[in-house]
Amino acid sequence: MIPKTADYPTARLIEVFSAIQGEGLNVGTRQIFIRFAICDLRCHFCDSAHTWLAPDKCSVELTPGQRDFETHSNPVPSQVLLEWIQRQNQPGLHDSISLTGGEPLLHAPFLVKFLPALRHSTGLPVYLETGGHRPEQLAPILPFLDSVGMDMKLPSVSGEQRWKAHGEFLQLCHDSQVDSFVKLIISSQTEPSELEQAAELVAAVSPAIPVFLQPVTPLPMPHHLPVFAPTPAQVLEWQALMKRSLKQVRVVPQTHKMLDQL
Repeated sequence: MIPKTADYPTARLIEVFSAIQGEGLNVGTRQIFIRFAICDLRCHFCDSAHTWLAPDKCSVELTPGQRDFETHSNPVPSQVLLEWIQRQNQPGLHDSISLTGGEPLLHAPFLVKFLPALRHSTGLPVYLETGGHRPEQLAPILPFLDSVGMDMKLPSVSGEQRWKAHGEFLQLCHDSQVDSFVKLIISSQTEPSELEQAAELVAAVSPAIPVFLQPVTPLPMPHHLPVFAPTPAQVLEWQALMKRSLKQVRVVPQTHKMLDQL
């Protein structure tokens, strides 16, 4: 008996599209992006505030990279999402699939059921981009992930403070031997003491975990005061500070902004 669409688990999405990854360890690679709706954080620098809540509709690209979007209703059944991904997955085009948001781990029950089918159907590695503050939701989906990018929150930049959860989250990733890295958004207001604390947290798990310092991209922020990028001198000083205890500290801006990618 073939299951009805209504029998599949559902998730609320923002969009599904193909683009070049602009951040972190996968920078420059081509990915299929599944952008989930809803976020429980309210970072001051967020350039995706439209993902904080769950919309009634989501946008789905018909042809990879062509931005020929069509609109569908939320929530989306897993089988329908899988069909959209299969349509995007042209032979040899994509390097991996990115689960982004919003906060994808707010959809952990959906992902536990969806990811095995996704991996089987596409053969592509699965990359999770997350705020890194929900270790309980991470644990059940770790077996279905190939890499994790953890967005560590600095209170002076984001307005969020999640040190304990970040430590537990990163330890889970390390123990599972999934490829993982840490991304830190830095601005002109970054407190060096917080960078030291972040470096100590990562080093306590493993000094070999790559850390990316990402200067914030200045954007109009109607919901917050403006956030400005750090100076070159600040970036050089902060990288040196973190390299006292970490092996890999790289500075990479948001390259997808430069390329005018979504």
